[in-house]
Amino acid sequence: MAKGSRAAFRDQAQGFGLLSDPTRLGILSLLAKGPKNVTALCKALGSKQPAVSHHLGLLRMGRLVVGTRQGKCVLYTTDKANLKALASALAKMMPK
Repeated sequence: MAKGSRAAFRDQAQGFGLLSDPTRLGILSLLAKGPKNVTALCKALGSKQPAVSHHLGLLRMGRLVVGTRQGKCVLYTTDKANLKALASALAKMMPK
């Protein structure tokens, strides 16, 4: 296995690991429909703010979501490029 491949596999594993949590999947599903702030995500998920903020932080560090400040609030969106790269990596593992 080439050294570059090892780094790519490590990044992919981190991304797939982030997708292994139901709350994070719920957040991504909601953000796929459009930008949302933490309050809207909490309400839609039925979760408390500290938990949602924690999961958003992990998704941000994994570059699967992006937060943009709008006044006092932060609007979150999916990072489409990184999610597509993850989906593409998974598709390449499928037999032809």
